[in-house]
Amino acid sequence: MALVATATAVGSAPAPAPERPSLVSVGTIVWLASELMFFAALFAIYFTLRSNAPELWETQPALLNIPFSTANTIVLVLSSVTCQMGVLRAERGQVGRTGRVFRVGSWGLREWFTLTFVMGAVFISGQVYEYAQLVQHEGLSLSSDPYGSIFYLATGFHGLHVTGGLLAFLLVLGRTFVARRFTHEQATSAIVVSYYWHFVDVVWIALFLTIYVIK
Repeated sequence: MALVATATAVGSAPAPAPERPSLVSVGTIVWLASELMFFAALFAIYFTLRSNAPELWETQPALLNIPFSTANTIVLVLSSVTCQMGVLRAERGQVGRTGRVFRVGSWGLREWFTLTFVMGAVFISGQVYEYAQLVQHEGLSLSSDPYGSIFYLATGFHGLHVTGGLLAFLLVLGRTFVARRFTHEQATSAIVVSYYWHFVDVVWIALFLTIYVIK
């Protein structure tokens, strides 16, 4: 009888509830989908202008500093790697480094996200420098011709998105210093910020190939 009762109790034990996806993560993915449509519209405008004024695309791309832009792009792409390293530490619950600052293997979320922030800031600084060179030395401005208009609109809106990502990194880092302990919600925030950062990186790769590489 005791064995039957035990079997019955075990059989009637409730099954573990399935984990539901984070509403923040789902909402971020939906929002990024809308942002993807926005950039798709910019690409459509770019190719429309290019087909209507092919003579501009035969001369104006020569004004761009391809080696400099390539180096700037590499910095941004590598920042996705450092961002993901920070996410891996967040998933482990490791906020700060466990060893000396030069021991990269001991870094936590803060160190990897700080490095990602610096690399993103370097990319934005490089973009501002490129704009200044094009305006001052090449005469290419937002109002100079259709090529200049779409160049600054496409890269400029992307730059604004990168700046938004930098602010998000500051918020995540700030919460790790203010909170007494690292919580699951903070780890989720770090993961969501990484989604956004990877998104702006992928969009920039597409922009770089379209504007700087494809002739």
